[in-house]
Amino acid sequence: MRRNDKEIKDPALIEQILSTSEVCRIGLLDGDRPYIVPMNYGYRNGFIYFHSAPAGKKIELIKANCRVCFEIEHHYSVVKGEVACDWTSRFRSLMGTGTIEILTGNDDKKEALDIIMHQHGRSEPNNYKEQLLGRMVVLRLKIEEISGKESGYKN
Repeated sequence: MRRNDKEIKDPALIEQILSTSEVCRIGLLDGDRPYIVPMNYGYRNGFIYFHSAPAGKKIELIKANCRVCFEIEHHYSVVKGEVACDWTSRFRSLMGTGTIEILTGNDDKKEALDIIMHQHGRSEPNNYKEQLLGRMVVLRLKIEEISGKESGYKN
C-alpha cells in the first residue's frame, strides 16, 4: 500500500468491518474482461456468504473460474471543504482475494442464510422451506488475502 498511514493493520478492526458492513462487491473474470457484482452478504470465521439466483452470468462465471476478488466499503461519506482541493472522503474499506464455491447441502445453506440474516439485523431463529432450499443457490467465499484502508479517522 502506497500510504502506510492509511493502512488498517488491526485484525479486530478488519473483523468489525467484515461483520458490520452490508454490501460486498465481487470481481469475476469474464474471458479477458472483469465483471463486478455488488451483493448483500454475511461474514463469519474467514468466510463471506451470499444468496444468489440459480442462473445467470455470475453463476456461469463462478463455475468457470472460482478465483475472485472482493471489495467492501464501510460508512463512506464525502467531506466538503471551502475550496475544491479541500474536499475529501471518510471511509474504511477492505479488498481481498479468495475462492468461491456453491454450497449444495441444505444444512450448509441454512447456516449460511442464518449468517446473512444476522448480518442484516435478524437475530431470531429462521425457518426455511426444504423445497425452496433445494433450488436455492448459496455461495461461500473463502478469504485468502485481505487488506484494509481508511481515511478521515483519527488513530
